[in-house]
Amino acid sequence: MIMNECEMFSNLKVPCCSKIVIRIDGRNFSQLSHNLELEKPYDLEFVKIMVKTCHDFFQEFSPSLIYTFSDEINILLNEIPFRGRLEKMDSIFASFISGTFTSNIINNKEFSKIFENPEIFIKPISFDSRVILLNSAETVKYFKYRQDKAWVNCLNGYAYWTLRREYGKDKAIQILYKKKSNQIHDILFEQDMNIADIPLWQRRGIGIYREEMIIQGYNPIINEEVMSKRWKPITDWKLPVFNEEFFHVNQIL
Repeated sequence: MIMNECEMFSNLKVPCCSKIVIRIDGRNFSQLSHNLELEKPYDLEFVKIMVKTCHDFFQEFSPSLIYTFSDEINILLNEIPFRGRLEKMDSIFASFISGTFTSNIINNKEFSKIFENPEIFIKPISFDSRVILLNSAETVKYFKYRQDKAWVNCLNGYAYWTLRREYGKDKAIQILYKKKSNQIHDILFEQDMNIADIPLWQRRGIGIYREEMIIQGYNPIINEEVMSKRWKPITDWKLPVFNEEFFHVNQIL
């Protein structure tokens, strides 16, 4: 028997006409959050590391859009890589994010002392990856769906940690049990908190995509100054609500 025949999924490929989204999630990040003593519900230094990791990916693979919130990264690809092989995409992208994130967090001055402390054991950091196949219309809906998830996480996170500081863990869970969004809003108002006042990146997540720039240069052949277009990755901490207009104006699809 030829051993290559045992590689059951090595030739599984995506259709050539599909839009490809890669969703990457941190594995057991609740424990990592505890070990790093992250500020709740949001730790800005941790978020910066997630953004830096996304930038590293952007520079390496040139996707159309990266959208991140919490420990989740959603990547819209420009083209189908690795000849469409799903196994390659899942393994390479997850391992790249895992390695880059680990390097970024170990080299961060806020967290490096924790990793150097021999009394604290932190398991190897890893992410899982999945491939999602969509058409153009479904792609817009998908990113809106994930942005809605970011909003729910934000609302619930602020409610839980606000109540936990006052009442403790068990009582906070009890108060929020089966509460709807409008009820959670009311609870936060009673705690003198208006969720609309918190930063947009906490409510809507953070996007990385290209912005067109006009650069002045010099053409020695014609001995004249010339203007040319360049595309530069930008980090958008104030994302609008995802819709077709956003994807069209920024030439993402």
